[in-house]
Amino acid sequence: MAADYCSADSETGDHIDDPSEDAIFMLVDDLNDTDNTFIVIQPDEDDPAWFASVAVRDEGGFEVVLRDSQRREHEVVVEESIDRIAKGLTMWMAGRNRSGGPTRQFHDI
Repeated sequence: MAADYCSADSETGDHIDDPSEDAIFMLVDDLNDTDNTFIVIQPDEDDPAWFASVAVRDEGGFEVVLRDSQRREHEVVVEESIDRIAKGLTMWMAGRNRSGGPTRQFHDI
């Protein structure tokens, strides 16, 4: 069954349709600096308008990239708390459903 809204994929091939905050937490928690260094979350469509990615940083912590081409949004955040990443991504993704209007930035969450 295809995702209704979006999919999350890790470098090692883990795939979750319509990931919850808990699922995002688990995906980020599984990241490491050897064989599973990033996850990407995006709509399940051919030319997605937005995406979010989380990557392990060499210096420690994670780099979160949020990109929405329709809203001309591009944000890069460095974060160490997996809990804050999961919550922030969940809230940011929920804002992709709204048409127009301002959205919350990750660092405001």
